Amino acid sequence: MDKRIYDYLEITDLKDMLEKTGKQYGDKKAYKIKKDGEYITFTHKEVRDMINALGTSLIELGLKDKRIAVIGENRYEWEIAYLSIVCGTGIVVPLDKALTENELKNLIKKSEVEAIFCSEKYVESLEKFRNSGVGKLKHLISMDLEQNADGIYSQKELIEEGKELIEKGNTEFLDATIEPEKMSIMLFTSGTTSEPKIVALSHKNICSNLMDIGSILDVNSDDVLLSVLPIHHVFECTVGFLFALYKGAMTVFSDGLRHIVDNLNEYKVSVMANVPAVYERILRMIKKELRKQGKLEQVLEDEEKYRNLPIEERREKFKEVYNMLGGNVKLFISGAAALEKSVEAEYRLLGFNLVQGYGLTETSPVVGVGSKKYHRVGSIGKSVPSVEAKIVDKNSEGIGELVVKGPSIMLEYYQNKEATEEVLQDGWFYTGDLAKIDDEGYIFICGRKKSVIVLKNGKNIFPEEIENLVNRVEGVKESFIFGKQKGEDKDDIKIVVKVVYDREIVKDVYKVDTEEEIYNAIKSKIKEINKLMPQYKAIRGMIITEEPLIKTTTNKIKREANLKVIEQS
Repeated sequence: MDKRIYDYLEITDLKDMLEKTGKQYGDKKAYKIKKDGEYITFTHKEVRDMINALGTSLIELGLKDKRIAVIGENRYEWEIAYLSIVCGTGIVVPLDKALTENELKNLIKKSEVEAIFCSEKYVESLEKFRNSGVGKLKHLISMDLEQNADGIYSQKELIEEGKELIEKGNTEFLDATIEPEKMSIMLFTSGTTSEPKIVALSHKNICSNLMDIGSILDVNSDDVLLSVLPIHHVFECTVGFLFALYKGAMTVFSDGLRHIVDNLNEYKVSVMANVPAVYERILRMIKKELRKQGKLEQVLEDEEKYRNLPIEERREKFKEVYNMLGGNVKLFISGAAALEKSVEAEYRLLGFNLVQGYGLTETSPVVGVGSKKYHRVGSIGKSVPSVEAKIVDKNSEGIGELVVKGPSIMLEYYQNKEATEEVLQDGWFYTGDLAKIDDEGYIFICGRKKSVIVLKNGKNIFPEEIENLVNRVEGVKESFIFGKQKGEDKDDIKIVVKVVYDREIVKDVYKVDTEEEIYNAIKSKIKEINKLMPQYKAIRGMIITEEPLIKTTTNKIKREANLKVIEQS
């Protein structure tokens, strides 16, 4: 059965994508940038001209077939740099802007980059690395400098120089051929349970994913996409940045997590990909505003009243709520972590087309995503058209490891044969995630295989499932479920929760003050949660803290790191 819903443009590589979509959408706006209180826009043609000019300059610098990194906040210069590398110069290495200086040094060594595009804040550290001979680093290119200065190139000046070179007949970048199945992108995994590995991706990997999501998501050249998540991460890179260019849409950049609702209004955003925590925060804001206006109870009643209407009609019924988020939202995509079912359901009751997506760095990234046509609350939808998914080693409940096959699966873990062979078997990629697939093909993610707690009676506990329940408690910011040995028997495990709470909310809601009172108030809520679950899943211990959990830059809990903190305390 063909899962494709919409027509899509066939592309062989990202250079092919830029050329074909440039012809289709050249005059449409690609970026709208806020600078010093004013707005600047760039058309899709101007963007492609900048990419061609910058790529020409990079080759002139002697960087043909070299590895080049990009590090910085979400901005159009980052995107131009990425494409100028990957579409004819060399191999692009996107780096996490939240890396410590030591981590950055190690990844520069490991990836053997010879040049790096960066924002101003990284220049001092990178100059130190270059001058002390770290790895192969030779060239620094600033996204902020207006002109070349003190041994650092200006991206803006390189673009101008590239334009002149093209005018003089230099077509080396323009004529560059792309090998679609060769490693062109080196990505570091976030390392939630282990040391980061280098994922080798090709143009074919990324482009197959762009065509897949383009054929099932309702996005077109009239849409405005808000860029929020760290752009080095493959979820934002593919589903935000590259997908917007593929569809001829316009990208705008968020001023930060606290300003998302303002940005939705300011730019009349129609599409956003974000993490569950952001959608939860927005929903709390909506409810707070409705409560303040004395309208919350009526809206909740109306949700039930109109629940069977088509989503477009529900949107009309809740126009006032819809307008709180700019009045133009047509698609919200949640990814990078599990979205609580009740949050997803409530958005949809209010007429917002919120869907869950799922993927990994190794899958370029999207394996499955909900759509208008194929949607189930709590599911990540069906696998995208060119990806086959199945469950192996199922238990009695039909839960087992999710394995996938398709053109978007990575080439390998670079220079790590052992790790590659562990996850790639007979063409199937073993995701390490536990899931079940229903009779209609809808995929439901249950949790990470490595984080499952196995009890003495053989029962499996999925920490994420219980964490979602704990996180719904008023005053709880986040939680971490883990297993603790009861006594001498190492197989005798009890379930314990570490709760990160908001002191102000807890004191206000539960009318408590001392540490002991706060502990008891939260504990009483945990007891209520225990009543909702089978006894074997019950939480038998609790730690409370105001210190946030250790997480990746895409908000995933680093389980091993958090366990170490608990063991050391």
